[in-house]
Amino acid sequence: MTASDDLSQEARRHAEKFQRVRDAHQTEVAEDYVELIAHLIEETGEARVVDLAGWLGVTNATVNNTIQRLQRDGLVTTKPYRSIFLTPEGRALAETSRSRHEIVRDFLIALGIDADIADSDAEGIEHHVSQDTLKAFKAFLSQRK
Repeated sequence: MTASDDLSQEARRHAEKFQRVRDAHQTEVAEDYVELIAHLIEETGEARVVDLAGWLGVTNATVNNTIQRLQRDGLVTTKPYRSIFLTPEGRALAETSRSRHEIVRDFLIALGIDADIADSDAEGIEHHVSQDTLKAFKAFLSQRK
């Protein structure tokens, strides 16, 4: 194997890592929205555009555009002048996202991170953590119980 082959393999591994990050960015917004929609429905009985905008710190127009994309992707349904509803696929994604968030948050808290900081940090990490890492976090947490 030549130095050029080594460099080429290293470049491929590097590109694969960045592709995983780009893929995570593609789903990050959808995951955040469906997770928040599920939370609002559980807490208040409905999820409205104005509520999502307030919780996410964005405009109603931004929420409307994202909801249209989520509808196209089969994650939510809406009716004029009514709330936003999760499809079965949207509920499944919300539950998966919530679970990842809780595992990451609990892991950070177990490391001694303040709960508020851990919750905030978990919001970003949850979208990028691999299944292998999540499994290790869960194993670590279960050993502490």
